[in-house]
Amino acid sequence: MLHPVLSRGRGRVVSAAVAAAALSGALLAPPASAAPSAALAAVPDVSWTECRDGFQCAAVPVALDHSDPEGAQIDISVVRLPAGDPAQRIGSLLLNPGGPGGSGVQFARAVADFLPLELRARFDIVGFDPRGINLSTPLRCFETLDQVFAILPTFSFPDTPAEEEAQRLFDDQLSAACSRNGGAILDHMSSADAARDMDVLREVLGDEELNYLGFSYGSVLGQNYANLFPSRVGAFVIDAVVDPIAWSTGYGQDGGTTPFGTRIASAEGSQRTLEEFFRLCDEAGPDCVLAGDASGRFAALAERLRAQPMATVDPVTGETFSLTYQDLIAVTLGALYAPFTWPDLAVFVADLEQQVGPEVLGQRLAAIRTGLGLEAAVQEEYLNFIEGPTGVGCSDSVNPSSLEAWQAAADSAEDTYGNFGRLWNWSFSACASWPTTAGQDRYLGPWTADTASPVLIVGNEFDPATPYQGAVAASELLPNSRLLTYGGWGHAAFLGAGNFCVDAHVTRYLVSGELPAAGTVCAPEGTPFGPTSALAVDDAAAALHAGTLPPSVRRALHGR
Repeated sequence: MLHPVLSRGRGRVVSAAVAAAALSGALLAPPASAAPSAALAAVPDVSWTECRDGFQCAAVPVALDHSDPEGAQIDISVVRLPAGDPAQRIGSLLLNPGGPGGSGVQFARAVADFLPLELRARFDIVGFDPRGINLSTPLRCFETLDQVFAILPTFSFPDTPAEEEAQRLFDDQLSAACSRNGGAILDHMSSADAARDMDVLREVLGDEELNYLGFSYGSVLGQNYANLFPSRVGAFVIDAVVDPIAWSTGYGQDGGTTPFGTRIASAEGSQRTLEEFFRLCDEAGPDCVLAGDASGRFAALAERLRAQPMATVDPVTGETFSLTYQDLIAVTLGALYAPFTWPDLAVFVADLEQQVGPEVLGQRLAAIRTGLGLEAAVQEEYLNFIEGPTGVGCSDSVNPSSLEAWQAAADSAEDTYGNFGRLWNWSFSACASWPTTAGQDRYLGPWTADTASPVLIVGNEFDPATPYQGAVAASELLPNSRLLTYGGWGHAAFLGAGNFCVDAHVTRYLVSGELPAAGTVCAPEGTPFGPTSALAVDDAAAALHAGTLPPSVRRALHGR
């Protein structure tokens, strides 16, 4: 889950107490602008053009500030692939791959050929870049990529007090640059704003209700829409689901003490998934090269790397860099997103354990990178991989403002969740100094709207980024919802897992409105360590995983 920021390097390689919870969200009342405006603007005139591979493209004008629909306008970049069977067309299906900051335009292009045929036949497949992101009117805080690279820290995430101070310095520089150069869009980048844009897109597309499929952060965006526009919810699926209270305000006093990267329990999900990796590896015996106390071997290696990094050569750029403890944790997290890379992760860890040469280590990293859909490409155009996702996350959430609070939360997260605590804690640390007006249009709850159509919520029991309890929380908050459980591993289930049971239930619901029976659990098919369908990967899964990896993972996989 979290934003797909470019790698940090000279090579520029990119690649319930639920009742109480609902009350806690309601205590932080949203601004008046959180409700759909009564003074709606006219549906904009949009010109669609053919733009390769059967897709149509458009720039849809929307209000910068939806409380002033006739005021300044921005553009939302949209692509549409018309339904394959026009006579049986249901409507449009909007996609969001997550992030925040993932490009729905790129995602729609990547997955269209791999969607179930029933979806392709019955829906126009629509992707859009949310406001402030990529091809839509972007938040840009620098003039060039060189300026970004000049201030980026060299580590994947801070692990020492000195590195935490360096992280604070970067965060303050980023926030200051955005205050100076970000422009008006900086103040209007919340998920609530993007949800209001989605309702404009619904009108432009000619649909009475919004049909939606959102993954990871896309579940946050979807829950914003479902609670702002409950009467307009059509076929609606959210997968790899984030607890919206944890994301926005936290429970009780969490917002003032605990960053939202820690509140959403990603570190807990990561650790639980890693323990499952160890269990399955040991169970696989000779089919996993790390078998035989995999957990103990990994822990010993982590401590060794904490004391002494290892030289590694990137096979794409030819550069030599030091692979650190932080890099090991980040690479491990990346591989946990996609079970088909678990054998490669086991080989990578075993090679590190044996202290093989730098070239071999680089090749192992490249194998994981490729499996995650991060084929290297030189990034010369300045796309806002840094400030765009940060602008969304910080606009949405309440966070502590002092470095000391972030440091204390990092220590506590590591004590509680282990190796992944610090990584997730610092993932949006720029929120500590982010401009205070940025979240003026955000929605902070309640998250309990009774939607016109049921929301299908898909949760994965071993998801390293959006743990299963997020899906459970969302399903208990939304009264008209149904939880579908996948008993497997990795980030997201529909498309990402290649599981027939999950794919069939989601497709059937989207096409016919038929929900899976309450309590349905789809079992995984095989294990990642064997010649089974659990190892299958296609471009759709790769595109999904690539769009939701946190910045520390990308940086570690590409070196410096």
